[in-house]
Amino acid sequence: MIILTNSKFGAIFLIFKALLLCHLVSAQQARLLSHDAFPEYKIELNKPQLCNETAQQYSGYLHVNNNIHLFFWFFESRNQHPEDPIVLWLNGGPGCSSLTGLYFELGPCSINPGAVSTTFNPYSWNNKANIFFLDQPANTGYSYGDDISNTSTAADNVYAFLQIFFQEFPKYANLDFHIAGESYPGHYIPAIASDITEYNNNNGSRKDIAHINLESILIGNGWVNPLVQYQYYEDMACNSSYGRVLDNSTCSQMRQDYTQCAKLINKFYHSNNTQDLKDAQDYCESNLFVPYLQTGRNPYDIRDQCDSKCYPGLNDIDKYSNRKDVKTLLGVNSSLTFKGCNDQIFNNFLISGDYLRPFDIDIPLLLGSNIRVLIYAGDADFICNWFGNEAWTTPWITNSTGEYAGDVKTFKGLTFLKVFKAGHLVPHDQPVTILDFFNRWISKHY
Repeated sequence: MIILTNSKFGAIFLIFKALLLCHLVSAQQARLLSHDAFPEYKIELNKPQLCNETAQQYSGYLHVNNNIHLFFWFFESRNQHPEDPIVLWLNGGPGCSSLTGLYFELGPCSINPGAVSTTFNPYSWNNKANIFFLDQPANTGYSYGDDISNTSTAADNVYAFLQIFFQEFPKYANLDFHIAGESYPGHYIPAIASDITEYNNNNGSRKDIAHINLESILIGNGWVNPLVQYQYYEDMACNSSYGRVLDNSTCSQMRQDYTQCAKLINKFYHSNNTQDLKDAQDYCESNLFVPYLQTGRNPYDIRDQCDSKCYPGLNDIDKYSNRKDVKTLLGVNSSLTFKGCNDQIFNNFLISGDYLRPFDIDIPLLLGSNIRVLIYAGDADFICNWFGNEAWTTPWITNSTGEYAGDVKTFKGLTFLKVFKAGHLVPHDQPVTILDFFNRWISKHY
C-alpha cells in the first residue's frame, strides 16, 4: 500500500489541476472566422487533440445566420506533403453523421468496445490526404438548427464554408479538392460539385474569392438514381454471386412489379404531386424492398443475417460522442445529444420527394468540366447494389496484395469500381483494398 504524504498529495493535486486547466483552455480557444463576401456565415474553430492522431486537427461549426450550425472535424495529412489534396467526406441517411465514416470506416481512429478509448487506424484516408468530416444537413450528428428537407438547400452551405476556411488557411486553397461519400451522398455530392463548378465559373474574376480546385468526386454505393436502383433489387436478391436469397416465385413477382414501380416514379417526376409521390414510394418499397427485408438479411450486406442492429459497433460511436469530455474538446455544447442517425431528417427528405429524385443528371456537367467521377460499390450491398453498372467493369488487381480484388473500367473521366467481398460500407469491409485505390485515384495513377 502506498501512503501519500501531504506534500506528495499537494503536488499531485497541482498537476491534476494543471492538466484540467489545459483541457478546458484547449476547448475555450475557439476562434470565430468570417469572410467579407459571405457575411451571413461564420466558422467557429477549435484545435482538439483526440483520436490517437499526431497530425494537426481542427473542429467546430459553420454558423449560418444563427439558424443552421454544421459541425465539422478536419485532419491534416499524416504524410505532411505540401501537395497532398483535400477531401470532404459525407455519410448518408439522409440524417446520418459523418463521424460514422470517421470512427467506423476511414478516419484516423476507431472506437474501442465500451467507448472508453480509441485505436489508431493505419488505413485512414488521411495517410496521404487532408480530410474534412462534415455533419450535414442540420440536426445530423453534432449539427443543429432549422430542418432542411432537400439536397439542393443542403448543398448551398459547403461553398461558403470552404471559402472561409481557405481564407484562414491559404496553404490549402490551391490544393486539389475531392468530395467523397457513400449512400445518400449519391444525391449530395453531384449537387455540391455542381454548385462549386457554377460558383467557380461565375466568380472567376473576383480576387477575394478562391477558385476551388475541384478535381473529382467519389461516390460509394450511392443512392444516385432510384428508378435504376429499384430495377436491380430483383437481380441482387435472386442472381447475386453470393447465392439466391428469395424463391423463384418471389423473384418472378419482383420482376413484374418493377414495371409498375417505374410507371409510378415517372408519373411523380412529371406531376410533382404529393399523392403520386406517396403512391410510388409505397409501391416500390413494399414490392421490391420489403421481400428482401423479410428474409432477415442485412440490407447493407447480403452475406449476413442481422437483427435491428446490424452493426453493434455503431452503438459505441453514440456513447463516445456523447461523453462530455469529448464534446468539450471538440467545441460541442455539452447539452447536445449526439445520434448516429436522425430518422426525422430521413422522413423530411422522403416527404419532400428528394429521396426519389435522380441526381445523375449532374454528372455530364461535371465530366464536361474535366472533373473526374468515381462510382465504387461493394458487391455484397443490397440497398445500393452494383448491378446497374456491371457493364462498366474490367479486371483490376490491387498494388497492395496482388489479389484479384475488384473490377474497374474508365471511360472519358467516369470510372466504375466493383469491390469484392464488401457490402455498403466498403472502407469498413475492405480497408486495405479501398485505401490502395483511393491513393491511386487522388494521385491519378490507377
